[in-house]
Amino acid sequence: MNDKPKLAVFKFSSCAGCQLQIVNLEEYLLDIAALVEISYFVMAKRENADAIYDIGLVEGAVTCGEEIEKIKEVREKCKLLIAFGSCACYGGIPSMKNLVPEREVEKRVYEDVSVIHSTKAFGIDQYVRVDGYLKGCPVDKDELVELIKSALLGVGPNLRPHCVCVECKLRENVCLFVSKGKVCMGSVTSAGCGALCPSLNRPCEGCRGPMNDPNAPSLARTFMEYGLTREDVARKFRKYAGETEAFRKGAEAV
Repeated sequence: MNDKPKLAVFKFSSCAGCQLQIVNLEEYLLDIAALVEISYFVMAKRENADAIYDIGLVEGAVTCGEEIEKIKEVREKCKLLIAFGSCACYGGIPSMKNLVPEREVEKRVYEDVSVIHSTKAFGIDQYVRVDGYLKGCPVDKDELVELIKSALLGVGPNLRPHCVCVECKLRENVCLFVSKGKVCMGSVTSAGCGALCPSLNRPCEGCRGPMNDPNAPSLARTFMEYGLTREDVARKFRKYAGETEAFRKGAEAV
C-alpha cells in the first residue's frame, strides 16, 4: 500500500511555465518522487488519478465560468491548496485585460463570441480559500523545493517578505534605478527570485507582486520624475499584479 502524500498539479489560464519548473528541478526531482506520489500532473503523466490529494499546486488565472467551477472542485479535493505562480496568485499577465470590456477582448480573438463565456482574470483566491502562495513568473525553483519540504514536514515555508532590493544588496549589485536611470519595480516587489533580472542588468518588472507593506504611490511618483507618462506608470503596476490593492494604488497614484 502506497502511503506517500499525494501531489496534484492543475493548470488553468497560463503559459505552463510554472509547471515546467517542476520538470526542470533536475537534481531534486527523483528525491521528490521518492517522497510524494505525483498523482495528477497532466503535463508530465499519461495516467492521472482522480483522488483526494494532500498537496495541490494550481497554476494559472481563472478566466471563465468553467474554470470557476473547476477551481471549486479542486479545492474540495486538496487538503493543502497552493497558488502556484503569479497568475494563480494575482491574475498575472492575463489580468492585463481586466481594464478592457470583456466582450471587446473576446472579439479580438474569436470570430463567433456567442459561444465564449469568459470572465475577468483573477487569482484563484477570488473564488476559493488558498493555503499558500508561491510567487513568480515562473516560480523560483529553490522556493518550490522549500515549499514541498515544508509541506511534508508540516511547517510554514521560509519565503521572503522583503523586497527585491534587499536581494540586490546581498548580491552587491549596482542599483540600476539610482545609478543607471532604469525604472525598476524592485523596491515594491516581493523577493525570492535572487534579484535575477537586476543581476542580468535588467530592471525588475514586478512579476512576483507586492512585498509586505510597499509604498507603491511613492514609487509611481518617482517614475513620473524619471519621465514615464501616467499610462506608462499604470502599465508598470498592472502588468502582473494589478488586481492587488497595493499595486492598484501605484497605478492610480498619478
